[in-house]
Amino acid sequence: MFGSSKNDAAKTAAAANTPNTGNSFNSLVNGTHIEGNVTSEKDIRIDGRIKGNLYCDAKVVIGPTGVIEGEIRCVNAVIEGTFQGKLHVQELLNVRETADIRGDVHTGKLIVQSGAVFNVKCSMGQEGTEKPAKASAAAHARPE
Repeated sequence: MFGSSKNDAAKTAAAANTPNTGNSFNSLVNGTHIEGNVTSEKDIRIDGRIKGNLYCDAKVVIGPTGVIEGEIRCVNAVIEGTFQGKLHVQELLNVRETADIRGDVHTGKLIVQSGAVFNVKCSMGQEGTEKPAKASAAAHARPE
């Protein structure tokens, strides 16, 4: 009765136009190919191909059609597709039944589902699983 419906409508419209960055994530769709380094502060899902390094301060998901050849440094990872190279996961690595992983793996914790191809040299625990933010900064540092 005493409130202004005009102000309420303006607030609702402003909220609708404000991006929700709290739950945002990145996605590389099937059919997309990248050569080079990729960095992300938010979760990222790969259904395409990356030939290079991926540094993520959150979770990396390699979908069933996803292929990465290079190095990954992240906090958590779920792999359903193909990975070849060096994988550094700070916390939990979840290898699904459709995954094909080859190379070196360093992780805090590990789940490997039946049917996955897991041909790696693997070490677990805190050694070799430094935070990805440090890896990102080191990867982009330029010698003076």
